[in-house]
Amino acid sequence: MIRFGIKTLLLIGSSIWALALHAETYSQAEDAGEQFIAGQHYAVLETPVATAAPESVVEVVEVFSYMCIHCYTFDPMLSNWHKAQSDTVDFVRLPAVFNPAWQLLAQAYYTAQSLGLEEEMHEPLFKAVHVERVDLRDEDAMAQLFQRHGGVDADTFDKVFQAFSVKSRVMQSRGKSRSYGITGVPTMIVNGKYRVDGESAGGNAAMLRVVDFLVAKEQAAIAD
Repeated sequence: MIRFGIKTLLLIGSSIWALALHAETYSQAEDAGEQFIAGQHYAVLETPVATAAPESVVEVVEVFSYMCIHCYTFDPMLSNWHKAQSDTVDFVRLPAVFNPAWQLLAQAYYTAQSLGLEEEMHEPLFKAVHVERVDLRDEDAMAQLFQRHGGVDADTFDKVFQAFSVKSRVMQSRGKSRSYGITGVPTMIVNGKYRVDGESAGGNAAMLRVVDFLVAKEQAAIAD
């Protein structure tokens, strides 16, 4: 039988406590963001995409679609995140255009934006698709939605919905998504340099933590 003296036991206990403290500190450091690795938790774009934000501001883009159920469930969490940001972060929504149905919803988004009703129409468009099951490929149904939630008459809606400027923005959105290398939504782009999605980050909540890490990284670079 091996026997240990009191001093030896105290020394062993102290060493175990120190190791545990080190492990806890390391875990906390990981939680602070050091665990997010390029190529694992986020992708670095081979060619950075120019942003519309001033150099002192970090641009964060959400690429989404009203047709995407994951975007719908993610939106409340994202809205709370957006409200918590300072003026040094510029949040932008970018509708994805993967097929003709998604293109119509992108057109609806830019119609709302052109009418100054982006926030008023954002949630109703999501709910019309995923809760009310409205077929928004029917332009009359889309017009009724804008009239009900935005007070827009059918003629005004049709004029803006079919406007060249709105359709041009949809095409620009398609091109920008291609430049970002988007293959699914929701996906977030930080300062035109980094791409984050739920799969690589480990879920939508984790995606926002990775975005926070990258925003802090860009803000530190701006400060230097």
